[in-house]
Amino acid sequence: MKLLEGKTALVTGAARGIGKAIALKFASEGANIIFTDLNIDENALATKNEILSKGVKVLAIASNAADFNEAHRVVDEGIKEFGRIDILVNNAGITRDGLMMRMSEQQWDSVLTVNLKSAFNFIHAITPLMIRQKSGSIINMSSVVGVSGNAGQSNYSASKAGLIGLAKSIAQELGSRGIRANAVAPGFILTEMTEKLPEEVRNDWAQKIPLKRGGLPEDIANVCLFLASDLSSYVTGQVISVCGGMKM
Repeated sequence: MKLLEGKTALVTGAARGIGKAIALKFASEGANIIFTDLNIDENALATKNEILSKGVKVLAIASNAADFNEAHRVVDEGIKEFGRIDILVNNAGITRDGLMMRMSEQQWDSVLTVNLKSAFNFIHAITPLMIRQKSGSIINMSSVVGVSGNAGQSNYSASKAGLIGLAKSIAQELGSRGIRANAVAPGFILTEMTEKLPEEVRNDWAQKIPLKRGGLPEDIANVCLFLASDLSSYVTGQVISVCGGMKM
């Protein structure tokens, strides 16, 4: 039997990159998938078709994760389609990097709203359902910079640190209801975003990592699968770094 057979997972920001890898991994293990992205464009439709090829059902929804009402709409549509949602992955996120002395209010607000408030929105929307089900796994996509900080990314680091605190708080609030909440902290992951960096920059990053390579989206997806499945039934309130030893 597959690890997520009969379950439904909601993954935000999953048209590409890490979110897509998570959705595909969950689908390969038998989960029906609800995924969101700001627009259901060609990339999102391609992702939808890849998920369908795994033999599961999929619901792709255009949604601004930072909008409270839209998050509730997504959850309502997911319940209407599948009857239950067992797993929530808060993956939607953006960067607007800059040194603090030059950072605009808009840069700060946009990152905190998309990265952190979106997780609040979806957890708020899904909690009543998971309480009725007496089960659920919530996974917040943090970052190693949410643990260690990073110059030029004070907004991003603050948002990712917030996701850790949020997961720990939810774990304490909802553990008695059978609901678990954890955070995953990726390091240097090879995605479309990092591929835009100069090769020498990527090579320099790799040399600073004990495993001497950047991670793959699948590396993150594998850890999320563990946290989503019953393999981690006694794991909650934790932060798992997936960084090749970059941060210890």
